[in-house]
Amino acid sequence: MSPKTKFPRDKPPKSKLLEILEPITLTVTRAMKSPDSRASNSQSKTEKTAEARAETTPAEAGHRRQAQSPRTVSESQPRSERYDWLGAHLESRDGTAGTRFAVWAPNATEVSVLTDGNGWQPGRDVLHGSDSGVWSGFISGAGEGTRYKYAIKTKSGEVLDKADPFAFSAEHPPATASIIHGLDQYQWNDSDWMNRRGQVNWLQQPVSVYEVQLSSWKRPWDGRRYHTYRELATMLVDYVKELGYTHIELMPITEFPFDGSWGYQVTSFFAPTSRFGGPDEFRYFVDHCHRNGIGVIVDWVPAHYPADDHGLAHFDGTGLYEHSDPRQGFHPDWNTHIFNYGRQEVRDFLHASARFWCQEYHIDGLRVDAVASMLYLDYSREEGEWVPNQFGGNENLEAIEFLKQFNTHLHADFPGVLTIAEESTSFGGVSRPVYTGGLGFGMKWDMGWMHDTLEYVKRDPIYRKYHQDELSFRSVYQFTENFMLPLSHDEVVHGKGSLLSRMPGDQWQKFANLRLLYGYQYASPGKKLLFMGCEFGQSSEWNAESQLDWSLLQFDVHDGVKRFIGDLNRIYKDYPALHELDCEEAGFSWIAADDADKSIFTFCRFASDGSAVVIVLNFTPAPHVGYRIGVPQAGSYTEILNSDSELYGGSNVRNLGKIASEDVAAHGREQSLQLNIPPLAVVMLAVT
Repeated sequence: MSPKTKFPRDKPPKSKLLEILEPITLTVTRAMKSPDSRASNSQSKTEKTAEARAETTPAEAGHRRQAQSPRTVSESQPRSERYDWLGAHLESRDGTAGTRFAVWAPNATEVSVLTDGNGWQPGRDVLHGSDSGVWSGFISGAGEGTRYKYAIKTKSGEVLDKADPFAFSAEHPPATASIIHGLDQYQWNDSDWMNRRGQVNWLQQPVSVYEVQLSSWKRPWDGRRYHTYRELATMLVDYVKELGYTHIELMPITEFPFDGSWGYQVTSFFAPTSRFGGPDEFRYFVDHCHRNGIGVIVDWVPAHYPADDHGLAHFDGTGLYEHSDPRQGFHPDWNTHIFNYGRQEVRDFLHASARFWCQEYHIDGLRVDAVASMLYLDYSREEGEWVPNQFGGNENLEAIEFLKQFNTHLHADFPGVLTIAEESTSFGGVSRPVYTGGLGFGMKWDMGWMHDTLEYVKRDPIYRKYHQDELSFRSVYQFTENFMLPLSHDEVVHGKGSLLSRMPGDQWQKFANLRLLYGYQYASPGKKLLFMGCEFGQSSEWNAESQLDWSLLQFDVHDGVKRFIGDLNRIYKDYPALHELDCEEAGFSWIAADDADKSIFTFCRFASDGSAVVIVLNFTPAPHVGYRIGVPQAGSYTEILNSDSELYGGSNVRNLGKIASEDVAAHGREQSLQLNIPPLAVVMLAVT
């Protein structure tokens, strides 16, 4: 691995919570009802007023289960992961099958488990408290598939119904109960992939990512709202393989409450959304991707969480996971709560979630959402609406330290797993190692590239010559981070239109501009990401309530864009010069960035062995014959890609056969080529 990707392999410090947590047990003698007899709607079972629950009647007191003496640590095998301790875990005690429950609620006066077996009555199956703030106990009869919640009695006497923060499965929203699920039931078949992954330096490999929201990629024809994980595994993997992508990135699959959202307001940080099936079905999805050579990246959201009553907000009647002061603990843009990164138990919770997806679901990368909102205390706040740090600054020092720990530990314990930051500011060292002062991410989205590029290409070609710097400026900073170049979902929503609709000109020019945009993305240093639908030139902006407009592929112009993306991915993989030195200055050299009158850019990409690919970009609809460019070495050059090919719907201005370099100096180079430059097109050439 290159120095940019090495991380110290120090073991993470032992959690304060883990040091004091013991598997305290409580046995309930009454057997619970079978999961098959459960009520159809757990929400209705729990809709009781806080006042009715605050007082315990003598009859209710008679139904309380009594705790046995707690077992000592030596009687139970300790585990290192938080999710192995906290949450609901299937166990057998003295020949009796059941579940051990443990939940952190240090300010509660009582915690009990609500299930079908106790009629969803609080105070029936009471957990045992401890000095650590963890309430735990063993309930016989609670098995796989049993729905449950915690009834948490606050110091004011209010009883809160809460989903388990460490639940491995959850009900289909709008129902909100957690579901008991064992983690050891699925048999993985991806050992070859997992063994290879640990040896890969992704900075030197082709990484082209297809970003997907599963619910709106394709919809079932039979009236169901969603395809299942298994159905999607077959359809999506076949499609992604056809196009040549290396990875799929899933918009959040952690459980979220509202069907109309995109998933970024998470209520279960350890449960894949039940909309598409159960946990093992999602494991099958990942497994199938791996067996077909496709990596899986998921969007992970440690920046905030929603205020839904059953979630983390005011979990034990206090600001447990969030700051109590809304200037620190509430996000004004999203109406969500912000994690208290200064609290060890909260950091442990988030670390455990990240590790969980890598360990239990074999996830290959975490794209961390909204990092900028984590880094700055005054993010989207006016004067007086935020609290400075201890030094009077606006940096969120606790969040910064959390991100450093997150990256250090994850890279050390899961080699080959990518961490990618969606970070939109100029905060330094986001993708630099922690030991050099960075945050330690493997990669960072280049939001500046995305903004400047889209601003440039939406301009009428007549005016592009006045804005040449919008593309050339990136060379000033393009190696300051390990960048990924995103054309993401954020660019095709909220009235922005589709990428195709933002291109200028008539229909032919719109499609030519779109192919040129994609060619520029793949030619530029940095890994690649494209949102679903963009690969065939979706006409309308993304609508999360419906599937992509697949009918467009019957038209040659849209199918031509798809064919072009497939060829881009093939060329990108086949030529090391286009990916091997993506994050190093040696991988790029301008030929000319100053031909503003013609809006032509030329540059070279290099591999570590010195081989090169020459790129020519023409951002006007005017072709040029005999256009001379300097080249890095003598030889015969062949056109390896031309976005103006008739195969893609272009006008077919080509450079056929081998083109010998000439001893004519140009652009500061001794050798040069004379080329036919097609209109609104990218041309790539290599020595053959």
